[in-house]
Amino acid sequence: MVTIYITNFNYAKYLEKAILSVLNQSYQKFELFIIDDGSTDNSREIIEKYRAFNNIEIIYQQNKGLNVSNNIALRLANGDYIMRLDADDYLVNNAVELLVKELDHDESLGLIFPDYYQIDSNEQVIERHKRHDFKEDVSLYDQAAHGACTMIRVSYLRDIGGYNENYTCQDGYDLWVRFIQKYKVKNLNIPLFYYRQHGSNLTSNEQKILSTRAQINSDFINHHGINVDSVAIVPIRVHDFSSCLIKVGSETLIDLKIGQVLNSKSIKKLILCCESEDILKYVSSKFLVDPKFQFFLRSQKASAFNEPLETSLNEILSDVGEINSRSIIFLDIKFPFIKSIHIDDAINTLHLFGSDSLISVRLFTNSIFKHDGSGMKPAFKSDGITKLEREQLYEHVGGLTVVNMNYYKKNKKIIAGKVGHTVLDFIASFKLDSKVKLKIANTILMLEKND
Repeated sequence: MVTIYITNFNYAKYLEKAILSVLNQSYQKFELFIIDDGSTDNSREIIEKYRAFNNIEIIYQQNKGLNVSNNIALRLANGDYIMRLDADDYLVNNAVELLVKELDHDESLGLIFPDYYQIDSNEQVIERHKRHDFKEDVSLYDQAAHGACTMIRVSYLRDIGGYNENYTCQDGYDLWVRFIQKYKVKNLNIPLFYYRQHGSNLTSNEQKILSTRAQINSDFINHHGINVDSVAIVPIRVHDFSSCLIKVGSETLIDLKIGQVLNSKSIKKLILCCESEDILKYVSSKFLVDPKFQFFLRSQKASAFNEPLETSLNEILSDVGEINSRSIIFLDIKFPFIKSIHIDDAINTLHLFGSDSLISVRLFTNSIFKHDGSGMKPAFKSDGITKLEREQLYEHVGGLTVVNMNYYKKNKKIIAGKVGHTVLDFIASFKLDSKVKLKIANTILMLEKND
């Protein structure tokens, strides 16, 4: 049997569609919990229409939140498998049957998730989201399944302790991080539900999502005692000296970056790397007393504009000898809003998913065109609806790069091997490289202080 539960808060407009999509499933061995979290619209009126159904249980609660609802369903579940459906989404009529078939076929499989259709508020299909094929493509498990419409083996979910009620969003990511450590997961490359995109979706709040993910990563690392001790390297070229002294608010860029790094929980040593004696004089009076801080005077060759970072790193390793850390992170002072939380999360993410190196990115959503001699043409062929995850583009925004120390010692490459990623929010990815952007940076700072 399968336990299906619908979570609802003020989605009366869509709720009945979700309920009927469960009741009309081709697979009928299920129990359905309808969990209403204190709705103030006419949701109750709709829900009560289904009270007489033998396989439906209705639960009313007052603003407990998603993860409390998840755990309530898990505690009450009589099924072998469990799946959540959000009240503003709905299932394809054979979704449960196909997912159950996969779990029944492979006893080692603990979690399976499908592709889906993204629709607007009028149920028009915007895109079909096609996830990676886990059988053929996936070796780095840093892209989580969606929280809803993912079917999970109940005994395995209980074994890892259910859902963490400290988090107010990202239930799917929290579960994923813990689940993949013990159990097999896969996807089914068939769209089996309709995900409704509208203005009140929780997923529209980027900063909340990314900060919650960072907290989930940090909690996992701390709970399991994973060593993430790292060395930070801040490379500065001599011609950047004047720009280092530009102030954002009341602090210079160089002071701001050093402060962010020294406040990081993961950084055990900060090496400021430059060929300039002027930079050395500037930082000596401020930071050399800090035992975590070190200045490295690199060669003119290493500081050349087209010289890769590997040259500087090799000089540092040759000069200072063995660096007892698990990873090295490189930070650019021109990114004033990359804070300690971003530094720690990048390092945590590298070690959590076992990447060799890691870069900071932004999801690239604009269309790309190329000129073929006769005019502009789309760079990628597309049917206009299907959105393939493997073809999703990310912009490398810079600001930070991490490499596993053991990997670097063997391969002498910083961005290579199995390359992971951390997504920076819009503000953190801001690069200060012009006078106009300096004005924007000071405005951002002022707005942050007033929030």
